[in-house]
Amino acid sequence: MKLRLFTAISFIAVALAAMAQNNVAEEVAWVIGSEPIFKSDIEDQYQQAIYERVAIDGNPYCVIPEQMAVDKLFLDQARIDTVEVQASSISAEVESRINFFIANLGSKEKVEEYFRMPLPRLREKLNEVYSDQYCIQQVQNELTKNVKATPADVRKYYNGLSRDSLPYIPMQVEAQIITINPMIPQQEIDEVKARLRDYSQQVTSGEREFSTLAILYSQDQSTAVYGGETGFQSRTTLLPEYATAAFNLNDPKRVSNIVETDDGYHIIQLIEKRGDRINTRHILLRPKVSDKDLTDAVTRLDSVRTDILEGKHKFEEMALYISQDKESRNNNGNMLNEKNHSSRFEMADLPAEVGKKINNMQPGDISEPFIMINPKTQREQVAIVRLVKRIDGHKADLAEDYMVIKDMCEANTKEKILRDWVIQKQKSVYVYIEEGWRDCNFKYDWLKKGTDDKTKN
Repeated sequence: MKLRLFTAISFIAVALAAMAQNNVAEEVAWVIGSEPIFKSDIEDQYQQAIYERVAIDGNPYCVIPEQMAVDKLFLDQARIDTVEVQASSISAEVESRINFFIANLGSKEKVEEYFRMPLPRLREKLNEVYSDQYCIQQVQNELTKNVKATPADVRKYYNGLSRDSLPYIPMQVEAQIITINPMIPQQEIDEVKARLRDYSQQVTSGEREFSTLAILYSQDQSTAVYGGETGFQSRTTLLPEYATAAFNLNDPKRVSNIVETDDGYHIIQLIEKRGDRINTRHILLRPKVSDKDLTDAVTRLDSVRTDILEGKHKFEEMALYISQDKESRNNNGNMLNEKNHSSRFEMADLPAEVGKKINNMQPGDISEPFIMINPKTQREQVAIVRLVKRIDGHKADLAEDYMVIKDMCEANTKEKILRDWVIQKQKSVYVYIEEGWRDCNFKYDWLKKGTDDKTKN
């Protein structure tokens, strides 16, 4: 189902749309070094904030151009430091974004109509936006790379905060899990492969287009809507087996042999190679687990649960010996939250089926076996979970939420470093602000006394 336009299309997309449709004359509002900030640029950014419902702390015609000016200072430093943009990463991001636009607007033609520019021009503009973002980030990372708060730093920072400054931490849980992936019948695998061979034959014979078959039959919903197109990817962003098969393709008219990955079984078609990046289409089919195998897995885990409850084994031991979830198995069965790299989860961050079980459990409880969808492979598996700890919502506390406070401390230090850098950078860069854009309470002192030449022609 398509998302609503202004919530589905990203912040950057709205900016480009505004740029394409804006009829405001190109009047200069600011100049930083040799780089102008046009009135239309500021208007575009303001429209973005409105569309995205982003709160602006202050007068938008002061806040927005000042932030744009700060960005230009970092971009100027990136040029001095000769920051090299990773073209492959930028290009992959651009292709991913364009594919996203196509999915939400319906077709390449509608994308061009909406942005009022051909796709090559849209790619060019997106490339500029993402390249600038990358350069700014690289400069900031270099300036703050040595920031690492010690326990003493964190304690001092925490003690200096007022209670009102402490963030509210929603209710969190820590949990352990044991999973079993039921065996897939060979007959089911054979049937999936037969279907893929049939699709390949239809493409090779010219009977049907690969993209049409992908839209109709591929079970990778993230690419099926694009006719199976993945966008430009490097080897490291693709599953190893998929990457090997894809990069061995040389003829866009040919279809790969069947490729097995953790996701399922694929056939692949080459679209284009660009150096170390490749754009392909694929059709993914996932063999189904039989009801009998699911039932057998449930029975097995029910027996495991009984043994744990009777004290014959510990949950950690059984996770190590039988669980098929590699990450938790090697961590005493503890689930790891990739979002914050810890063992704590807000309920919304848990897999849906796990969240439903844990919601009514008490610490120490072990759920009955249940069927869930593996978030990574999208395959059915059977699991039991143990609720280790429940932490009620609260104001951040140093003892309970050390990592949260540590992150805040380091972020505060980085912000001060960047703020001081901007103040020093201002001294070496020409600044011009047009009349009508100066009456602001700026975060930085752009209109210093004794430097009137910087604010006048």
